[in-house]
Amino acid sequence: MTDELGKVARYTCFRTNEPIRIDGRLEERVWKQAPWSTPFVDIVTGEPAFFPTRCCLVWDDIHLYIAFDVPEPHVRATLTERDSPIYNDNDVEVFIAGRDAYYEFEVNAFGTIYEVLWIGKDTFRPGSPYFGRPEFDPNTRRTMTLAGVGGYIHPRGERWGFLDWDFPGLRWAVHVDGTVNKDDDVDRGWTVEIALPWTGFRDLADGRSLPPSAGDLWLIDCLCFQDFGPDGARLPSVAGWTWNRHGHMDSHIPERFTEVVFSRLDVEAVSARQVVSSW
Repeated sequence: MTDELGKVARYTCFRTNEPIRIDGRLEERVWKQAPWSTPFVDIVTGEPAFFPTRCCLVWDDIHLYIAFDVPEPHVRATLTERDSPIYNDNDVEVFIAGRDAYYEFEVNAFGTIYEVLWIGKDTFRPGSPYFGRPEFDPNTRRTMTLAGVGGYIHPRGERWGFLDWDFPGLRWAVHVDGTVNKDDDVDRGWTVEIALPWTGFRDLADGRSLPPSAGDLWLIDCLCFQDFGPDGARLPSVAGWTWNRHGHMDSHIPERFTEVVFSRLDVEAVSARQVVSSW
């Protein structure tokens, strides 16, 4: 994709045969062998962020695995109830797009998560894979509507956000290298592991194989939002960092999500230096 924002990143996601324990610690060998993203950049300007947050993806026949490394000298979190507005804390986020819908996942340093499945209103018509299904009835489910964020309006217009939808079989964990909300020490930061079963991707697959076939491309974005700055004080306005510049303070722009291409090569046999390209 080329426009005034430049091309989005393209990332090769390799297979792993190593069992991954979802404990947030990133101690498995695969996280040292797999290619990591370039450090995230400011979502609006593309300038470097003030911490070098990165992510990494691998897969096997059961799961897609996503890891985050979030350096922070003063780890902060406030929210403990599931589906709280985690974006009001420092958090990391994952967006996974299908043709007419996309999934949003957020987690803070306490491990509290927020999930939404977003479906374009223009697809709610007979023949749509979402139309007429009780779990996607906006009249009976907890929903929100969104056309854009921060003054940007997406060309497709409004979408329904289904707050009751949870990714089937999702597992996640956070590990803090330091102490949360403690001002008199310096933390290293926090790390995250996420396991998403391929069976949960059915409403986003649009006919693609699950698990993926070699060469399949998915649009997946990984992000970090900072409500607290380098000194631990709350920022006057939130800082958003992404794998790709979006040009707007809006993480809900699927055409700016990273192009993740799935390979059936084992990550153990591949040099990370040869497989990541980003612009």
